Amino acid sequence: MASTRSSRDDILAALRRNAPEASAAPGLDGLGVVFADPFAELARSMVAVGGAYVRVADIAAAHAAVAALPQAGSAKKIASLVPGVGQPTIDLTAIDDPHALADLDLAVLPGELAVAENAAVWVDGKSLPHRAVFVITDHLVLVVHARDVVSHMHQAYERLAGRSRGHGLFISGPSKTADIEQVLVVGAQGARTCALVIVG
Repeated sequence: MASTRSSRDDILAALRRNAPEASAAPGLDGLGVVFADPFAELARSMVAVGGAYVRVADIAAAHAAVAALPQAGSAKKIASLVPGVGQPTIDLTAIDDPHALADLDLAVLPGELAVAENAAVWVDGKSLPHRAVFVITDHLVLVVHARDVVSHMHQAYERLAGRSRGHGLFISGPSKTADIEQVLVVGAQGARTCALVIVG
């Protein structure tokens, strides 16, 4: 009986014979810089990615800080998912079709945590009636409590571990791209501005 062994089988067998020994994945302990002043680093990082940073004492001060933003002064269609912050003119939960948000000027969204090393803010999709809101708005404000600021991404993922899976994302500053001739264009695919308000 002729052998049905192919050259493919020979190659795979040779790879198995010469495979390196399995080794454990490296530990993550000690990775990431823990900043002495994570708020100062967060402010520096947010400006570096093209955004604005404001730290305030409480929600009332956060409301005043958002109202003082130039983009808030000219905004007509405003949505806010942070109670007490912003002056919403629309209710996102009452909108069925996200296409109705095409002319959204300003969105104020809650961030679950902020990362000092890169100004990335985690926004849980469960808090958004429409996923399109953070990219369709002209101007974006993210509000995070001071207790939810971490130094680096390893700490951020430790905080997010163990939860049920779903839609969520890290947002770091306004939309930007440098795909064309390596020229940085801000606001190319989403929000033209992004402000981070830290409360506490």
